Amino acid sequence: MGVADFLVVGGGIAGLSLAARLVKHGRVTVLEGEDALGYHSSGRSVSFSHFGIGNAAVRGLTAYSQDFFEAPPGGYCETPLSQRMTTLYFADADALDRLVALGAAMGAYTDAIETVEAAELARLCPPLRTGDGAAIRGLVDRTGLKLDTDAFLQASARAVRNGGGAILTGQRISRVERSGDKWLVRTESGDEHEGAILVNAAGAWADRIAALAGIAPLGLQPMRRTIIAIDPPAGEDITSLPFTHSVHADFYMLPEAGRLLVSPADEVADQPCDAQPDDYDIALAADRLEHYTNISVSRIAHRWAGLRTFAADRVPTAGFAPDAPGFFWLAGQGGYGFQTAPAMADAADSLIAGTAWPERLAQLGVTAETIGPERLAND
Repeated sequence: MGVADFLVVGGGIAGLSLAARLVKHGRVTVLEGEDALGYHSSGRSVSFSHFGIGNAAVRGLTAYSQDFFEAPPGGYCETPLSQRMTTLYFADADALDRLVALGAAMGAYTDAIETVEAAELARLCPPLRTGDGAAIRGLVDRTGLKLDTDAFLQASARAVRNGGGAILTGQRISRVERSGDKWLVRTESGDEHEGAILVNAAGAWADRIAALAGIAPLGLQPMRRTIIAIDPPAGEDITSLPFTHSVHADFYMLPEAGRLLVSPADEVADQPCDAQPDDYDIALAADRLEHYTNISVSRIAHRWAGLRTFAADRVPTAGFAPDAPGFFWLAGQGGYGFQTAPAMADAADSLIAGTAWPERLAQLGVTAETIGPERLAND
């Protein structure tokens, strides 16, 4: 039987970034059900750190995390974790009120928001349709960060191993029980692990892990999102295009590795699973691209889907379960998992180790109560 002080269930960015901090406090074992880390959500993320999505809590977590991405701790990663990339939100005449509200929400966390008119929209994003019946105004934020998700994931895993922790893949959990002051975990293959604290960072499967342990679920909902990749029009350079969003929250696109990534920003309720793109959502992505831009889709080079798992209030959750000692929730990161991971890891580390709450998080309006599981249990 493997014995640890901390058992972390889930090898996505949430579990790994926290595990990288917990190695300072004791023996850590990360249990990942798949044969690869970050397989279901972290590994399928088009991850970008910006203030255009989420609520106040998410924006506070994002602001805290941006410092980490721009200047990681010494030795954490050999390559940069992020690079600056402009974000652009556009609105037609019917959505100007939404644009104003979004600008105010974003402006509470950055002073770099600029309002631009149709001519500047066309200059920043030439494929975008502008003018009557199309985009006439936008918000530009030049503080956005394109995140190197693989580098972040691998750096976190390396920090766990360098700190003496173990990362085990192919560890699908079949049984969880409390024995004395320990948590006992058994896998489908018969492996057994023991730990004083069990961190439930199982993503879309987090409520199922809780059920195995006899703990009340949080009511998490996995939502499927679809992305397609297309080749740019012949002769067109898309490398300088911004991360471009409709303020209607029904479309975004960004350049990546010579192709254009496009999503209808869909949120389709799903079950914990190996998410696959649906034909309708693939077609919807292509249709939205042709609706909002002058790009025609003749061929889709690649397509995929991933799960984004939300709590009811769309705030990520970290904290000890109120109905079981030593059971720690780290779940419900939704579509903000990477951009909030450093903040959530520091917050969770302080709660588990019993150290002072990060002062910067408090300044940004994020407290232990903001992200604690009790807020969901009381609904």
